[in-house]
Amino acid sequence: MATAPDQAAAPAQAPANVQHWIAQVTARTRPERVHWCDGSETEYRTLIERMLGSGELLRLNPATYPGCYLHRSHPADVARVEHLTYVCTAQQQDAGPNNNWMAPAEARHRLDALFDGCMRGRTLYVIPYCMGPLDSPYARCGIEVTDSAYVAANMKLMTRMGSAALARIARVGSVVKGLH
Repeated sequence: MATAPDQAAAPAQAPANVQHWIAQVTARTRPERVHWCDGSETEYRTLIERMLGSGELLRLNPATYPGCYLHRSHPADVARVEHLTYVCTAQQQDAGPNNNWMAPAEARHRLDALFDGCMRGRTLYVIPYCMGPLDSPYARCGIEVTDSAYVAANMKLMTRMGSAALARIARVGSVVKGLH
């Protein structure tokens, strides 16, 4: 099995803190490949064609639904399960009365164990994104990591993703500053 590429594959404009965080994620999850999304139409088409080829996506009738696809999630794949959702704050009362609480250090310990090697044999997609106009002071930027080509393709549709977002993150900062 191939090992994950080193961080030299990161785009030149990727800030050092982002590269460091991705290096940490890669070391913990141990993906086979790391792909930094550039947000290009070519990348999007490649993702779509791969998913069509693997059967992950099904093309809908192009006469009635041009450019549309069907993607089915696994029945056990749910976004949120109440009894497994925790608010991790320094003080339990800050979590609110209707939330499960866990101390941040305990949550980090549990998650580190769950993430250890979880992406073996998979591709880790690094998705720099901007929600809102790139030059707006109200836009919010971040870096998403996923092993889902479907998520990467949809981020292209929903956000300003890739090189332009990464350039803005390098220029004005991002939510990744506080991650460790």
